[in-house]
Amino acid sequence: MSFEFWLVYLVAAIGLSLTPGPNGLLALTHGARFGLRSATWTVLGGALGFLLLIAASLAGMGALLAASEVAFTAAKWAGAAYLVYLGVRLWRAPAPVLTRDPDPQGERDAARALRLFGDGLFVAVSNPKALLFFAAFMPQFMVPGVPFATQLLLLGGTFVVVEVIYELLLAGLAGRIAPWLGRHGKVFNRAAGGTFVGIGAVLATTTR
Repeated sequence: MSFEFWLVYLVAAIGLSLTPGPNGLLALTHGARFGLRSATWTVLGGALGFLLLIAASLAGMGALLAASEVAFTAAKWAGAAYLVYLGVRLWRAPAPVLTRDPDPQGERDAARALRLFGDGLFVAVSNPKALLFFAAFMPQFMVPGVPFATQLLLLGGTFVVVEVIYELLLAGLAGRIAPWLGRHGKVFNRAAGGTFVGIGAVLATTTR
């Protein structure tokens, strides 16, 4: 791939990342509730999820979902169910405590990091529409004859780096709403939780 062609892909990847989606909302939510440091695990989980989706798309899984109604329906309902579960969990969560413990509690922090990483990962991989989109988007920039690993490193790596930067910015900016969140944390939880449920409901009604 020439440098000029890569720049075209980079602009397209930035535009795709700026499109509102559940992972961006999740990064914003976790940034506001837990702070940038903890939300970084959410972003990294989402990055791994997107890399897996891109790898599957380059390997032909997107074409399989496009061809198989059963596979698409199963993936669609699994993704929708997880988003609804995430929304309900957030809706019922207590208002976030904004004070930070200066002495990290290793086991507690590790468990939270793993949970946030899992949230980011599963939200990213639970949307079959994203897989179909990557299956349609990536081939336009693939270079015939180039090994799969090289294509994945260049195309997948570029998109993931762009997405990580964007989501970290969202999570960091979320800290600016911390004073408001301290007064209206329950409202924020319910608004974000309701949005996730809505996204899940929309996903459940989508068709190919």
